[in-house]
Amino acid sequence: MTVSQLETERKYEAPSADDTGWLPDLAGVGGIVSVVEQGAADLDAVYYDTDDLRLAGASVTLRRRTGGTDEGWHLKLPLSGDSREEVRAPLTDTLPYTLRDLALSRTRGADLRPVVRIRSTRGVRHLVDAQGGVLAELSIDAVRAEALLATGTRASWTEMEVELAPDTDPALLDVVDKTLRKSGVDRAESPSKLARALEETAVGAPRLPDEHAAETVARGSAGETVLGYVAEQIGALVRLDPAVRRDVPDSVHKMRVAARRLRSVLRSYRSVLDRKATDPIREELKWLGGELGAERDQEVLLERLSSRIGAVPQELLFGPVAARLQIWEAHNRSETRRRTLDALASPRYLALLDSLETLTRRPPLRAQASRKPEKVTAKAVLKEYGRLSDRVTHALDLSPGTERDTALHEARKAAKRTRYATEPARDALGKPAKRLGKRVKAVQKVLGDHQDSVVAREALRKLAPAAHAAGETGFVWGLLYGQEQAAADRRERELPAVWAEASRSDLRKALAR
Repeated sequence: MTVSQLETERKYEAPSADDTGWLPDLAGVGGIVSVVEQGAADLDAVYYDTDDLRLAGASVTLRRRTGGTDEGWHLKLPLSGDSREEVRAPLTDTLPYTLRDLALSRTRGADLRPVVRIRSTRGVRHLVDAQGGVLAELSIDAVRAEALLATGTRASWTEMEVELAPDTDPALLDVVDKTLRKSGVDRAESPSKLARALEETAVGAPRLPDEHAAETVARGSAGETVLGYVAEQIGALVRLDPAVRRDVPDSVHKMRVAARRLRSVLRSYRSVLDRKATDPIREELKWLGGELGAERDQEVLLERLSSRIGAVPQELLFGPVAARLQIWEAHNRSETRRRTLDALASPRYLALLDSLETLTRRPPLRAQASRKPEKVTAKAVLKEYGRLSDRVTHALDLSPGTERDTALHEARKAAKRTRYATEPARDALGKPAKRLGKRVKAVQKVLGDHQDSVVAREALRKLAPAAHAAGETGFVWGLLYGQEQAAADRRERELPAVWAEASRSDLRKALAR
């Protein structure tokens, strides 16, 4: 079993752990009334990583620590700013499978082994408010590090951490930081003990994600623009993997969107990245999106139907409708959840992660990659827009019915591709790309709600017979079906006006300049 918590802290250089005369009095700073000594503790941590330090390269740490109040296994995942998420598991002799799996998108299946041992003698002080509540913990660590790989080198230093207590305003860190700096206490250059230990024990420096293909991509080129966006989406996919495994709300949706964005841009910018290399990756991204989509579609459908049922007047709510929906959800949820986890545990997924790593390290650049981004991105955006225009026109020419529903769904997918194509182009093309993306998003929203209605009606056609077979009335299911049909009709009537706004010639001319 694992538990997680948000960790927000800053690290500082510390001259000494024994003589702390250099430490300013923080009482009276930012709501701190007193500084309370908590004694000392000996901590002993062994850090795990792959031979090529993939976790450290992704600013992730995995350790087994004894001593202190939180001994056990700790996996720290990067967030924004000064924060990280720490996932903890009980102390065992071997690495828990749960933490190994949560690190999988970074390790890509490579073996984890001990790389550094870090022992610290920690002196702890609580920064306390007027009510006696702990605002933050200040710790001064005398650190001894030992490489566990080939070198066996040792290093030692002293550092200080200020870590906020849960629910403390992050602004306190800034106030404390200002006081410390005025007293000559500087921020630590290394972001973590592990990073400093790797450097000072000569284990080696991990290769960082933002070092992708720097030697092969010209600055200010279309290649740099596209690869920067590609790397951003790969990073999002990798970061979201642990959240999906732990069933964090909305994580499946976000990971699926990252896969879709990546797949779409690899198609739109074939003039920059060779499709011989990217088309196989696009196929695998399509597979991953499909596996994640089953769970995400179920979430969207449940939310939509629950909302519809909640809006039905009580006098019309005949039969155990909510219970019927709950039974349906439990059955489908279990199946789609298992499908997601099976996909993330598969060799196929790990192979995809390896392919994405290779794509950024050794990008298959074409001649257009060396050109300025303005013309290259404009051409790609306009090409996707042309496909969207053809699909919308075709759909609007059809009579209402199944064929038109399918055509509108295809137009929706084309709208997404067009919008995604504008995203890497925004810096190069400026406001015209942003405006087009915004207007196409409005088209996508209308078409998306229409498609959600199509899917909802299909589900209602299954729920109604199930209710009937159980001796329940199908009245409410029929009522909901009628509401969904009416919603779809409204969206079809709205589409021409929304599309007219997105198809204004002034935007296309501005992009083509």
